[in-house]
Amino acid sequence: MTERVPDPAHRRPAGLDDVTVEALGGFSEALEMIHRARGHLYAMHQLTGSADFALDRVVEQLRQGGHDAWADRIERELIGRNVLDGRWTFQLVEEYDDGYYREFQDLEREIREDLAAGRRHLYEAELKQRRRTLGRPGHETAP
Repeated sequence: MTERVPDPAHRRPAGLDDVTVEALGGFSEALEMIHRARGHLYAMHQLTGSADFALDRVVEQLRQGGHDAWADRIERELIGRNVLDGRWTFQLVEEYDDGYYREFQDLEREIREDLAAGRRHLYEAELKQRRRTLGRPGHETAP
């Protein structure tokens, strides 16, 4: 109860040095950033789609106001337009997921399996042990 040793699932394998644990922690942190970036990409996808659908109402109102030329132009030039050459946002999301995102996750998992017996968050688990108050409620090593 008073040791500063991570729970068994988060103990570093024998022989794993501090520099490697720190590198694995950095890779894990970078992966977390990629998860966030992916979330922003999905937000862009959803917001762009919502804006495209919102234009339907704009076109309807312009027609009601007698501005058919503007309504026609928005329908022709903007509604349904590709956001990049030949691509809607769902295609960007798919390409990101199937390429960079998948490769990043795979490499992070593979290096962890190779160097740390697949154990996750070794750096963070050791940091937790250094920062917790021994014997204090809410500072336990594990549930």
